Amino acid sequence: MSLFREIHKRSRVVIPQVLGASLVAYFAYHTIEGERGIWAWIHLKQNLAVKQVEMHTTLDERLGLESRVALLRPDNLDPDLLEERARDVLNYGRENDYVIIQKR
Repeated sequence: MSLFREIHKRSRVVIPQVLGASLVAYFAYHTIEGERGIWAWIHLKQNLAVKQVEMHTTLDERLGLESRVALLRPDNLDPDLLEERARDVLNYGRENDYVIIQKR
């Protein structure tokens, strides 16, 4: 009978500590592994960096295309660019021309 009293007396001290430690472990785990935890934040930052690089690349391509389109407007027509586009679209070349094919 004294064994049960001893267990009962010590359980009043141990149970709150075990519950507290369990609560701390629960929140620590979800701070790291949770849906909005540290690992999710790291992956989000990596995805953001990749998308920013992609955005800057696309923006540079867009600015390049806009500058080429501006040269083909009727009020500011560049004859060299017009001839280049006509040769490209019509697949036309002169007799003494050297053709260099580049991948874009």
